[in-house]
Amino acid sequence: MKAILIDDEKPALLHLERLIEQDGRIGVAATFTSAKAGLDYLSGQPVDIVFLDIGMPEMNGLEAAEHIQQLNRDVRIVYITASSDHAIEAFELYALDYLLKPVHAARFAKTLDRIEDSLGGKDPKPAAKKEWNKPAVLSFQRLTPLYGDLQASGTKKWRTLKAQELFAYLLHYKGQWVPKIRILDTLWPEYAPDKAMTHLHTSIYQIRKQLKEWGVPSTVEFGLNSYRLKQEGMLTDADLFERVSEEPIRTEQEREQAESVLALYKGDYLEEHDYSWAQPRKDELHQRYVQLVHALTEYDLDHGRAKEAIQRLSVLQKEDPYSDEVCRLFMHAYAQLQDLHLLRHHYESFQELLDADLGVAPEPQTIQCYRKLTSES
Repeated sequence: MKAILIDDEKPALLHLERLIEQDGRIGVAATFTSAKAGLDYLSGQPVDIVFLDIGMPEMNGLEAAEHIQQLNRDVRIVYITASSDHAIEAFELYALDYLLKPVHAARFAKTLDRIEDSLGGKDPKPAAKKEWNKPAVLSFQRLTPLYGDLQASGTKKWRTLKAQELFAYLLHYKGQWVPKIRILDTLWPEYAPDKAMTHLHTSIYQIRKQLKEWGVPSTVEFGLNSYRLKQEGMLTDADLFERVSEEPIRTEQEREQAESVLALYKGDYLEEHDYSWAQPRKDELHQRYVQLVHALTEYDLDHGRAKEAIQRLSVLQKEDPYSDEVCRLFMHAYAQLQDLHLLRHHYESFQELLDADLGVAPEPQTIQCYRKLTSES
């Protein structure tokens, strides 16, 4: 086993090198006092282990670990730190273990035992591939991954709410790279840069750990100072919903497809979480939902299904009681049922609601529709 040591304090490097020599299980290939120098070495030389100081100038250990993983995901990382104030989860980002300065021989021996077990053990079998023809994550109303015990219970298993929000945020971008600075500004705007970075690294670690526990063939990747959530196995109900054509529904097959997709819409996008960054997509998806209900309603009316149309319209009316378009569709449905009483009642109630709440009258098109339908009845 070969290792390199990276620490900006030369006495700490010498102490660690001496401990390694005394133990005799691994060899030191090189030592460096800057993360950049260590990364330059790793880009051309294979090693098994990197002992990496957390608190270094220019590039700290957590940032260096991200770049190390880009060079070689099989490298084991052991963090070394003089401070116990950092979150342990942050130390465990990409890491096999961590050591507190000054490093004691007994604790160091346990770390080497862990390294031996890691390098000597067999890699776990990859998770069996699933058929991803159904949503793997629900995002309408509440964020709910459908993996493991979550599929049965639907309960939230996230360690922190910020880890959950970061997962939702990366999922929101559908596999696109998101610059680190944008993530920090969006999710941790109130924190100083160093503190925000620690929270980001902690949350990334928690997401990776959670995805691994669920057996999901996906992870959070880092590159070019950006992050992305690999989309393999991460199809959401919102993704499926967006695939529906915005063209009018013309056939029974198209109607059945629209019905099945409409059933996915259990509430607005991430409604219960109230993430401000999700608002534009939330509005867009809701508008598509309204358009889809209108399209199905018009198809039902064209094919003599007035009762089905009225059921759909009742849902829309609760969401937007001031919609002239919904009022007109209601009147067409009642006219089809030849129920002049309900037609008149609905229009008059709508007229009174607009006057009482908004101080306006129905649109000219709605008035004209009412007169035409009542004169024909």
